[in-house]
Amino acid sequence: MTAADMERLDTPLAVLAARVDALNALKRTRMAAGLLAEERHQCDPDDAAFALLPCPHPEACSTDADYPEWAVDLAEQIRASNTTRRTR
Repeated sequence: MTAADMERLDTPLAVLAARVDALNALKRTRMAAGLLAEERHQCDPDDAAFALLPCPHPEACSTDADYPEWAVDLAEQIRASNTTRRTR
């Protein structure tokens, strides 16, 4: 590669500085938009109602008594997974 080739590839400092400034401005814009979206979500009037959906019907939730074999099966899966991981 010659000096002439390097000159064609070299970017002037002013151009680099302008690109960095533009990227920083874009980052600030996106951050502000994200913060505003999060703020709108925090003020969502339906959020509290959504959070209460599963609560009024505890009789519809399953318990360990509904699946007596579940704990034994899970323990076996964990044991098999641990054994497999140790042999790798």
